[in-house]
Amino acid sequence: MAEKKKKVLVEEETPDTTVAEETVSAEDAVDETAQLKAQIEALQTELAAANDKYLRMIAEYDNFRKRSAHDRVLACNEATEAALKNILPIGDNLARAAQFTDPASVAKGIEMMQKGFAEALAKMGIEEIDAKGQPFDPELHNAVMHVEDETLGEGVVADVLQKGYKMGDRVLRYAMVTVAN
Repeated sequence: MAEKKKKVLVEEETPDTTVAEETVSAEDAVDETAQLKAQIEALQTELAAANDKYLRMIAEYDNFRKRSAHDRVLACNEATEAALKNILPIGDNLARAAQFTDPASVAKGIEMMQKGFAEALAKMGIEEIDAKGQPFDPELHNAVMHVEDETLGEGVVADVLQKGYKMGDRVLRYAMVTVAN
């Protein structure tokens, strides 16, 4: 049986420093090399797994981003479609009203269109901002004129020049008003 060599430290002394040399047997070197190769393989496997996880996460995020963009476009198209379905009958009534020349029929047609327009807005969740006779509110009203009117109090809306609309708590268009005193 071959005798294993043990690590031996040989020290040489020189005038400036002491140098230590390490001698290792061939079998110890082979064992150590095998251990290092095993560690390298384990680390490479771990790196490959982490890289695969990273690539999958990037692909998943990219798919999520594309799906979200598609869903936004789809939701916008559906909302536009729903709004147009409510508004198209008003256009049909305008076309029918253009065929009449009798002033009474035209006036009745315009009144019906205004009613249809109000119904279409209500279906979409849009309501008119009540302004006339109300206290001026800069979050709902846009004051364009000031008038003196003794019958109205200070800062009360005297007249509505253009209707305002809101959807829920969000103002779509401010009511253009005249404010008294």
